Amino acid sequence: MTLSALHTDLYELTMLAGYFRHGMHEQDATFDLFFRQPPFRGAYAVFAGLQPALDYLENLRFGKEELSYLARLKLFSGEFLDYLEAFRFSGTVTAPAEGTLVFPDAPMLTVEGRLAEAQFVETALLNIVNFQTLAATKAARIRQAAGEAEVIEFGLRRAQGPDGGLGLTRAASVGGVRSTSNVLAGMVHGLPVRGTHAHSWVMSFDDELDAFRAYADVFPDNCVLLVDTYDTLASGLPNALIVARELREKGHELRGIRLDSGDIAGLSIAARRMFDDAGFPRVRIVASNELDEERIAAIRAAGGRVDTYGVGTRLATCAGEGGGALGGVYKLVRLGDRPRLKTTGDPDKSTLPDRKNLWRIVSQQRGFLADLLTLADEPVPDADMLAARHGFPGDCRVVNVRRSVMRNGRQLHPREELPAMADRCAGQLSLLGEPFRSPVCEQRYPVIISDRLADLQLQLRRSHETGS
Repeated sequence: MTLSALHTDLYELTMLAGYFRHGMHEQDATFDLFFRQPPFRGAYAVFAGLQPALDYLENLRFGKEELSYLARLKLFSGEFLDYLEAFRFSGTVTAPAEGTLVFPDAPMLTVEGRLAEAQFVETALLNIVNFQTLAATKAARIRQAAGEAEVIEFGLRRAQGPDGGLGLTRAASVGGVRSTSNVLAGMVHGLPVRGTHAHSWVMSFDDELDAFRAYADVFPDNCVLLVDTYDTLASGLPNALIVARELREKGHELRGIRLDSGDIAGLSIAARRMFDDAGFPRVRIVASNELDEERIAAIRAAGGRVDTYGVGTRLATCAGEGGGALGGVYKLVRLGDRPRLKTTGDPDKSTLPDRKNLWRIVSQQRGFLADLLTLADEPVPDADMLAARHGFPGDCRVVNVRRSVMRNGRQLHPREELPAMADRCAGQLSLLGEPFRSPVCEQRYPVIISDRLADLQLQLRRSHETGS
C-alpha cells in the first residue's frame, strides 16, 4: 500500500516550510531512529518494518489533491507548495536486515540526505518501524514460549483497523508466527492461512453432532472442530471422536479440535488421552482464548498437550507490561559538517552525536556478547583488543549489524521473503544469552560506545553548558 505524503504530523510540514524560507533545506543532515527502553520488560526488540519504510521513501510524492488541501489550509506560501510538487526523497538509508535483534540506544535506521527530506519523513518512519518492531517482538516472545508447537496469528478482528491487521500479520511473521487467519494478509504476504469455525456454526444446528458432521462433509480433509460450545468433556470431545471415526471410514482423517475456553492445560491433556486411546494420535489439539507468552508458558508448565496456539487479541494489541507502544525516537545527529547532540535535564533523553557504525561482538561458544557503537570514520574494531579490554572470550569476532539499503532514494537490494526474516530472527535468538532471552529481564544487554564517541559526546555537552 502506497502511503500518502500527508501521512505525517503537521509540524513536519511547518518545519519543512521554515527550513525552505530560511534557505536551510538543502543542508546535509543525518538522523538516527532508535529506542531507549526494550518493550515488554525484556532485553531486546526484533527489527521489522524496513521494507514498508523503504517503499514509502521511494514512492514519496505530493499529488495534486494533497497540494490542493495544503493550499486550503492557508498556512503555506505558493512558492513552498511549488517546491513540494517536485519534492522527492533522494537520501541514503542504513539499517539492519529485518528479523535482526536490536537493543536500546543503538540506531536502527540512519537517514542521510538534505535536511528537508530527512526531517520530513520522521513521522512516517516512526509510525511504520515502531509498530512493526513492537509486533515482531511480541510474536517472537510468543513463538519462544510455544516451544515446538505451531503458532497461528488470529488477531485481525482485534487489530487497530484494516491497515493494522495487514501490518500485524507481516510483523508477526518476521517474529516467527508464520501463518494467519487473515485471508487478505495471506494473499498479500504469501503466508499460509488457517482457521476452523465459530461457535455460531455449532449453534446454527439443532444438535452439536449434526454441526460437526455437516462441517466434516464440506471439509473432509481439513476439518478442525471447535468443541467447547456446550460442554467440552461431556459432548464436544465425544462428538468430535464420533466424527473422526466416520471420516476414517470414508478414507479421511480428522485434522484437529480447538479448545477456546476453560482449563486449556487440563482439557488438552484429556483430549490427547481420549484421541490416543481411540487410535487417533495425529489429531491436533488447537488452543485459543486470550493467549500470549505468559499464558502459553503456564499451559506448558501445567503439562498441557497443545499442538497449535491461535494467538489473537494480545498479539494484535501488543498487550503486556511494557507493551502497547515502542518508544522509538528520531533524532538529528549531524547537520552540515557539525555533529549535533540533544542535551536535556533528563540524562536518559540525551543522544549520541554524529554518524556511527554499529558492530556486534559475537563468540562462537557464547553467542552475542555486546554491541559496539563507533564513529563512522573509525576503523573496524579489533576483536583481540576488545577481548582484552572487556574480558570477552578469545574466539570473539566483530560483525557489522547494518548495511546501506537505499542510496539516492533508490533501494539497493531485492525484496526479501518473510520466511527468511523469520529464520534470521530464530537464528539470532539462539545466539542471545539465556538471561537476555528471559521474558522478564532485569539485565541490560551491553551497548558499548567507543572512546572517540564518548569523548565527542562529552565535548559537545560541555560546549552546550558553557554556551560556546
